[in-house]
Amino acid sequence: MLLLRCPLPLLLLLLPLGSRLQKLPTRDEELFQMQIRDKAFFHDSSVIPDGAEISSYLFRDAPKRYFFVVEEDNTPLAVTVTPCDAPLEWKLSVQELPEEASGEGSGDPEPLEQQKQQITNEEGTELFSYKGNDVEYFVSSSSPSGLYQLDLLSTEKDTHFKVYATTTPESDQPYPELPYDPRIDVTSLGRTTVTLVWKPSPTASLLRQPIQYCIVINKEHNFKSLCAVEAKLSSDDAFMMAPKPGLDFSPFDFAHFGFPADSNSGKERGFLKPSKFGRQTSPKPRVDLHRVCIGNKNIFTVSDLKPDTQYYFDMFAVNTNTNMSTAYVGTFARTKEEAKQKTIELKDGKVTDVFIKRKGAKFLRFAPVSSHQKVTFSVHSCLDAVQIQVRRDGKLLLSQSVEGVRQFQLRGKAKAKYLIRLKGSKKGASMLKILATTRPNKQSFPSLPEDTRIKAFDKLRTCSSVTVAWLGTQERNKFCIYKREVDDNYNEEQKKREQNQCSGPDTRKKSEKVLCKYFHSQNIQKAVTTETIRGLQPGKSYLLDVYVIGHGGHSVKYQSKLVKTRKFC
Repeated sequence: MLLLRCPLPLLLLLLPLGSRLQKLPTRDEELFQMQIRDKAFFHDSSVIPDGAEISSYLFRDAPKRYFFVVEEDNTPLAVTVTPCDAPLEWKLSVQELPEEASGEGSGDPEPLEQQKQQITNEEGTELFSYKGNDVEYFVSSSSPSGLYQLDLLSTEKDTHFKVYATTTPESDQPYPELPYDPRIDVTSLGRTTVTLVWKPSPTASLLRQPIQYCIVINKEHNFKSLCAVEAKLSSDDAFMMAPKPGLDFSPFDFAHFGFPADSNSGKERGFLKPSKFGRQTSPKPRVDLHRVCIGNKNIFTVSDLKPDTQYYFDMFAVNTNTNMSTAYVGTFARTKEEAKQKTIELKDGKVTDVFIKRKGAKFLRFAPVSSHQKVTFSVHSCLDAVQIQVRRDGKLLLSQSVEGVRQFQLRGKAKAKYLIRLKGSKKGASMLKILATTRPNKQSFPSLPEDTRIKAFDKLRTCSSVTVAWLGTQERNKFCIYKREVDDNYNEEQKKREQNQCSGPDTRKKSEKVLCKYFHSQNIQKAVTTETIRGLQPGKSYLLDVYVIGHGGHSVKYQSKLVKTRKFC
């Protein structure tokens, strides 16, 4: 039995020559496979080949008709139509083959125009019709002989579609078979992950054919076919590059349709010049749709999803021999919400310690109990820089990066409530201290100079002492200097790891203390102090730290300084 493999004009020529050819040729498998490999064979053809899936294109409101011949009665027949990116209307009908000879029995063929009229004007008997975007089938174990017509129409938009027809459905089986329960189950649901599981296709488990599973994730809807997914995933708009209505063409020529292209045939016909044939439309924006093929596993965890978001999941079993696929019943799930942040209440004039995980965030709330003209936020970032945002009754007042000690003064408002969002560093965990107050003179953090480095004078270095200097401010503060002997291989990286500016003198050993003194200068240009540290060992390395202590007892550490005494004097 045969789905005829030749162009329609040739079909019309063959029919009136029936007295010479006896009957329509049977399916020659070797010849058929050779013709399928020769992609140009079906070029400009309206004839459906037996046992091969064709891909084609419909323009809106421009019907298309395909033909095939079933030679003998009681022939098995299966036809599958796959809409890609728009619903289709399609109808399958059959009509008797025209008479082979003239009425006079001379054996002379009837005129060609008469044969054409017999084929194209007769409506035939309708066997099946469908309207929608599902993959739909017509299957019959016993079909009559005749000329079969497949009519297709898209009323919504220009679209792709696929057609597969065979007279040997039992042996071909190009589409993977679905299990008795074709649903996808969600077995685990998190804030950013969803775990899916499904039953394997019998095509893989029983028939041992090579099957791989492809998962599609998006936020819009489920898909009925992998063809629809591929149309949505196209990076450029394939509709811009389609030929004009009325031109018969083969999808084998269109690389930009997502089908394998013949490097020569398309160029010869000019189909790879879209500006000549194309419809100019604006390109479509990229969609948030992802496809991943995972081999023959039947469990998969989708990660990197957004919290509290609904996703649609589709699964397709793909026969890697035929590249044809079958869709499981899709599902959808909403990821869990982010854990609600606990808001820390700030008390007026009291320092609060805050710890933030890497890339994490913390929320704080400050609600002054009395009316106020101004509110001051003092922030001391102990390690790397942190981001601070301050909103008053929902309105953003401040958004800045803070490194070291910073103070922000904002205009107050009666009965106002302030929400502070602190975002940590990408490098690692963050530690900081924060103070909010409506009293301008209530300052727990000491003022700092812009430069908090300690300078060592190399020419004043001896075998038992080093001389250092650091900057102060116009505010009178207490400064304490500490020393600690370290190994010769102590480096800047180790020093950086220990550079916690919030660690105060109370964390140091008494033996490491050198001295404490008060210092300030009304002339900021002269706010410099020096100190000579004695009693050191020759050729040894020391780590020096200077702490400035404010009126409220809160201390801030300057940048540590690594020094080394002379070995020989």
